Amino acid sequence: MRKHVQILGLLNLVWGCLGLLGALVVMLIFGGVMGLVGVIAGGAPEAALAVPILGLIGGVVFALALLTSLPSVVLGYGLLKLQPWGRILGIIISALNLLAFPFGTALGIYGLWVLLSDETITLFGSWSRPVRI
Repeated sequence: MRKHVQILGLLNLVWGCLGLLGALVVMLIFGGVMGLVGVIAGGAPEAALAVPILGLIGGVVFALALLTSLPSVVLGYGLLKLQPWGRILGIIISALNLLAFPFGTALGIYGLWVLLSDETITLFGSWSRPVRI
């Protein structure tokens, strides 16, 4: 199961980095559009209204992409280092990834399969063992 945990860590690292790259692209596109609208429209009153709106939309999309991608990068690191908190965070992130059809869903199913297996529980040590009643 160690190999599956490493693969899952790498997949989450790549998934998160792709999201961070997407956030950067969104920031660059909206920043460029804001600059173009400001330069082309000059002192037009419509430009004075459009530029802040474009900035707000770009900022919100950037923040959402950043907030949804950064946990996957942290998870990838935690799983590669076999940190006990990585298993718990991995279960949460994998459950949330189920909503991101189609690639996130596949990653989420694989993550839940790997992280909820008994071999993985023993691999991560007694700290992450579930309490059985």
